[in-house]
Amino acid sequence: MISALLLIKGVALGLWGEADHAAMLREIAALGADHVSLVVAWKQPDVRATALAPGGISDDALRGVIRAAHREKLRVLLFPIVDVERRVGGEWRGTLAPADIGAWWASYEAFILHYAAIAADEGVELLSVGSELCSTESWRDRWYHLISKVERVYAGPLVYSANWDHYEPVSFWERVTYVGVTGYFELARAAGAPEEALTRTWDAARQRLTAFAASVGKPLLLTEVGYPSQKGSATRPWDYTATAPVDLEEQRRAYAAFASAWRGKAGLAGVVFWDWGRPGGARDGSYTPRGKPAEKVLRRFFAAP
Repeated sequence: MISALLLIKGVALGLWGEADHAAMLREIAALGADHVSLVVAWKQPDVRATALAPGGISDDALRGVIRAAHREKLRVLLFPIVDVERRVGGEWRGTLAPADIGAWWASYEAFILHYAAIAADEGVELLSVGSELCSTESWRDRWYHLISKVERVYAGPLVYSANWDHYEPVSFWERVTYVGVTGYFELARAAGAPEEALTRTWDAARQRLTAFAASVGKPLLLTEVGYPSQKGSATRPWDYTATAPVDLEEQRRAYAAFASAWRGKAGLAGVVFWDWGRPGGARDGSYTPRGKPAEKVLRRFFAAP
């Protein structure tokens, strides 16, 4: 059984554009986190595309952010993701259907190996080989081939980040160090649900997750847990397109429910909260807990034994 000790206390930092990343890293360290997940993306135009293209932060800038994180005594999870630019009818990275699977996979391997080399050069402590690629997760041989290539470049631990409702079908859990799962479980059916109800839902999800991780013999890492500070965010926490009115208290209750459901329980190797890299504050409806009541919940959770 995995120890009840929380081994990875993490916060995500999306490297999407211009920002004072050094200042944000100082804030993340001051929260009590010991890991930062640095999220980088390559783009493809739609779900049927056959190639990925670099986008976002440059390699030199990324190396600078990794070094700044290490100066703050933060361990780094390097977290590459696929960004689908045009999405219609429920399409997203989890529904990729490339017109030429072989060509797309060659491009994807190049993407991951590119960041594996940077991770090796910069002493990154943990590397993700993929996130939420549900439609590819049955491609066992392809994933085995990629992970073998990664291991020739990068010697550290590996994680794959499965979607919250699609972690059981992953065909290659035995080839990574951690069972990674995003934590966007739907906690309520309507806005304004009390904290106790949200906690019960999280507790049920906790039991399913820990049982599954035990069944495959791997430690469990929750790779993304977060809630927009919007009315109704606990009903669809995965919906980053939502534009409901700002509701700091709903976000706080969801964070508190997570903390109550997991605090002191065995089976969790770590958690990464999503996503610090926004301005935050009382008028902000994004996922960041920065400058909101949820930040206090996060501080207490990290400080607990």
